[in-house]
Amino acid sequence: MGKKTVKFTPQDIEQLPNNKPVVYKILSKGGNNNYTGSTQMGRVPNRLKDHLPGGKDHVPGSKVQIEQMNSIAEAREKEARIIARSKPKFNKKGK
Repeated sequence: MGKKTVKFTPQDIEQLPNNKPVVYKILSKGGNNNYTGSTQMGRVPNRLKDHLPGGKDHVPGSKVQIEQMNSIAEAREKEARIIARSKPKFNKKGK
């Protein structure tokens, strides 16, 4: 599946593909994973904007990396594996 990394800005988020479910990572300036999430097809820009300053789930970061998946179930499984492995500091326990 396709991977893409862009600046974590509203303009760049709008350019991301939205035609498949994705797993996304919000990365710090140093490239560390601050947060990992997944979202369904058609919701990619809206969900990522929730994490921008002023959004309902703000997470600091300078870049966002997405990986497209074939299904939302596949995206959620990969999200869980990434969280278990890298323990991003802004992912809440049990989420």
